[in-house]
Amino acid sequence: MSELYKAGFFIRVLAAILDTLIIMTPIAMITYFITGDVSLKWTQGVFFTIVYFIYLTVLPIVWKGYVIGKRIVNIPIEKLNGDHLKMSDMILREVVGKFVLGYVTFGITTVVSGLMVLLRKDKRAIHDFMAGTQVSSK
Repeated sequence: MSELYKAGFFIRVLAAILDTLIIMTPIAMITYFITGDVSLKWTQGVFFTIVYFIYLTVLPIVWKGYVIGKRIVNIPIEKLNGDHLKMSDMILREVVGKFVLGYVTFGITTVVSGLMVLLRKDKRAIHDFMAGTQVSSK
């Protein structure tokens, strides 16, 4: 695939922001109506983290490489070899490559991944290398 079809840093950030807003806004509204609290403390718990990572891991398998934010800006996650995404790919990419490495390195790998997407011609981050994926721009 040529460099013209690689999703760069800013479009990926936009997709992540859209995804977060679309997922968190309804949950925040429901939480407010139930508790009367405007706090976002619920996003910092283990339950929310697990649910969000299930969303990031399972939906791209079912929805052919997309989560909601990526669907809006039309940048799917794809296997480099053209195969369909598998659960093992997405666990490596999202859980191990993003969450575990980010946690263990105190966020250093998250910053390095962002710089890789910003500066590399192939626009691939650490989690893309681990899973053999790329994010393309259709």
